[in-house]
Amino acid sequence: MTVRVGVIGAGRIGKVHAETVTYRIPEARVVGIADIKEESARCVAEQLHIPLATRDYREILRDPHVDAVLVCSSTDTHATIITEAAQAGKHIFAEKPIDLSLARIDEVLATVERAGVKFQVGFNRRFDPTFARVHQAIRDGEIGDVHLLHIISRDPAPPPIEYVKVSGGIFLDMMIHDFDMARFLVGAEVEEVYTRAAVRVDPAIGEAGDVDTAVVMLTFTNGVIATIDNSRRAVYGYDQRVEVLGSKGGITTANVFPNEVTVSTAEHVRRDLPLNFFMDRYTESYEREIRAFIDAIVHDKPVPVGAADGRAPVLMGLAARKSLDEHRPVKISEVG
Repeated sequence: MTVRVGVIGAGRIGKVHAETVTYRIPEARVVGIADIKEESARCVAEQLHIPLATRDYREILRDPHVDAVLVCSSTDTHATIITEAAQAGKHIFAEKPIDLSLARIDEVLATVERAGVKFQVGFNRRFDPTFARVHQAIRDGEIGDVHLLHIISRDPAPPPIEYVKVSGGIFLDMMIHDFDMARFLVGAEVEEVYTRAAVRVDPAIGEAGDVDTAVVMLTFTNGVIATIDNSRRAVYGYDQRVEVLGSKGGITTANVFPNEVTVSTAEHVRRDLPLNFFMDRYTESYEREIRAFIDAIVHDKPVPVGAADGRAPVLMGLAARKSLDEHRPVKISEVG
């Protein structure tokens, strides 16, 4: 079986996914790509020999030969495109978040369920070999019962202010990955969220109604306590680390570097900076998540990151913002 795929969105991540399917997944083939900037779609189509490039994504949805779509468009379009793709009977892979509104997410997920199509959300970090190994250690009991989890996620530089204004803010465009990772590693749901945050990097981010430096404490239903710290700027590079303490031991991860060289002299011992951003750090994870999606279609099995996984981190993000605004711990039940 060859899964015929349409890619909606020809920006950075859409191009990555299109290249992955074209060059690395023989069970699938990209047959169309759409973008509101038609020239972007045509450029990717020409490079990857995709037969259809269009400005109108509905042209892909109307094609009866398309089996699945990868939704890689801007956040504000996700809900509409996912809904229409489900109604068209297409299997769906969608980048996070599904939407910034919990009510809208519930509407979308109800449509997807009625359509009976496969639906996977793009939380790619679950597929990173390093974090997958941490998950395995917890699942297999190597470090006993989990007591504490700490996730560090810091970008090398803040995004453009135009992006901050429409992204949903740090909790829904950045920390959302860490919320998902926390659930993935702990294996339980969050009960309470407490946030402390500030504007420490760029005053323009504060003027846009957001924060750029945040620490969130999560209390899980199984008693695990987790902390997540995010910063929009770590001058030394892309900082992605996890530490877990359990009853029988602990497990930690380090940053990924472009090489393993250490230079030692009489003055200093140094090494090169970590990989500088997510496209470099998580290259393998992007391939693995799309491969898992195609595999679920080919073998008719559940996707590894489903509807509940798409909803819960948004719920956590909304609770984190409410906690910040109201200066108190917030129960998840208060939000949704």
